[in-house]
Amino acid sequence: EVQLVESGGGSVQAGGSLRLSCTASGFTFDDSDMGWYRQTPGNECELLSTISSDGSTTYADSVKGRFTISQDNAKNTVYLQMNSLKPEDTAVYYCAADPLPILHCTTVQYWGQGTQVTVSS
Repeated sequence: EVQLVESGGGSVQAGGSLRLSCTASGFTFDDSDMGWYRQTPGNECELLSTISSDGSTTYADSVKGRFTISQDNAKNTVYLQMNSLKPEDTAVYYCAADPLPILHCTTVQYWGQGTQVTVSS
């Protein structure tokens, strides 16, 4: 059974930082693309960042320079370090995984339960 368990969400003031973690099980982590996306009520999901099995990364323009994705293959864990947070970053953040390249948040094969991030001004 595939499981993606996120942690690290919470409330922070604008300008602050949070680090999200996602621990995966039930699939071959080393061979999969991992990513993070977020969603707010009534809005489409936004793919924020991906990291492929070769370590290459992608970032949405909205988070480039502020968020950093990384992974620890020994721990089957992917991280999202979020700095300089803004109120508009408030959303539920989801970890995603796919044996194929992650191109859009609506087509990922696996996702976690989500963790709330709230940024106050």
